[in-house]
Amino acid sequence: MNTKLSALALAAALIPLAHAEPPTPEFTSGGISSRTSPQQPVGTTVKAEADARAQDAATDIASITADRGIVTRPGRFTIEPSFSHAHSNATRVAIEGYTVIPALLIGLINISEVQRDIFVGAVSLKYGFTSRFEAGFRVPYLSINEDMREREVFDGTPVDFVRESSGDGLGDVELSLRYQLNDGLDGWPYLIGTFRAKAPTGDGPYDVEQKVLTDSKGNPIGFELAERPTGSGFWSVEPGISFIYPSDPAVLFGNLSYVWTIEEDQGFENGGTVDPGDVVRFGFGMGFAFNERTSFSLGYDHSVIRKTTLEFGNDLFAANFDRIQVGSLAFGLSHRVSDSTTLSLTVAVGVTDSAPNSEITLKLPINL
Repeated sequence: MNTKLSALALAAALIPLAHAEPPTPEFTSGGISSRTSPQQPVGTTVKAEADARAQDAATDIASITADRGIVTRPGRFTIEPSFSHAHSNATRVAIEGYTVIPALLIGLINISEVQRDIFVGAVSLKYGFTSRFEAGFRVPYLSINEDMREREVFDGTPVDFVRESSGDGLGDVELSLRYQLNDGLDGWPYLIGTFRAKAPTGDGPYDVEQKVLTDSKGNPIGFELAERPTGSGFWSVEPGISFIYPSDPAVLFGNLSYVWTIEEDQGFENGGTVDPGDVVRFGFGMGFAFNERTSFSLGYDHSVIRKTTLEFGNDLFAANFDRIQVGSLAFGLSHRVSDSTTLSLTVAVGVTDSAPNSEITLKLPINL
């Protein structure tokens, strides 16, 4: 009898505990501490924090080679100073003559070597308005140095000389809008729609002074720019879409966009209405997280640039390719310095003749 009464008393004491709210874990800098909170169950808090950490990790990895991260959190302001250096080296051959037989050329051969170094310092600002929408603003400053080693054009001299050209100033300012189309659930990647617009704030090719080139007899044979332009000189808009697919321990990412450069009248002496070639861009890659702070990324970016057309162009001498292929392979390393700061380094190697031989980019995004 006493045994039955004891069992009933124990069961009555356990009933309130069975209906009590479970303790909610509190995330602290040192780990997880348990403290009772009747407002939110454990599963909701843990899942929300896990999703936030997964998004941050995916953003850190995917953003190494380009702006491919997930949309900035609502209310978060990010400032990102960056610096890059691109080096190009190319050899051009000009032939003036005729062939007697296929193996014999009578005339002049001019071989010139061009080296170009482009330094870009930029500041990017981003702000997350909602959990799906962010806006960004980028202001670049360029410094360009170009050296050309050649001989007198169409003149039989064995003496080489080096012609130097440079330019520096504000580049084309860019405004970007990004909208996250889905939540990345049920095996789907994060899909993000992008829109960029560039304003011709830098000096374009038609804004800088031009110098007429002549041969040894003073006959005009062409022209060159007195200094290197720091901008395109045209408005452009770029709609596109990108995806990010976290697949532990890797993150897959890619993008596709179309750049429409708006034609503009540059005057009769410059060919009338100039329509720069539009660009199709795409890229893809993958990244790995070594630990909670350090990640590595490998990606490929490619651009197909159509040729520029002129309203009063001379078709007789317009022997240009219909398109230019620019492709580069990029290796990136990212390290989270603190909870609000990440340092990333990217090295890109050109795999086509029109791409820069090498490009090094250093970025330091800071979340405020």
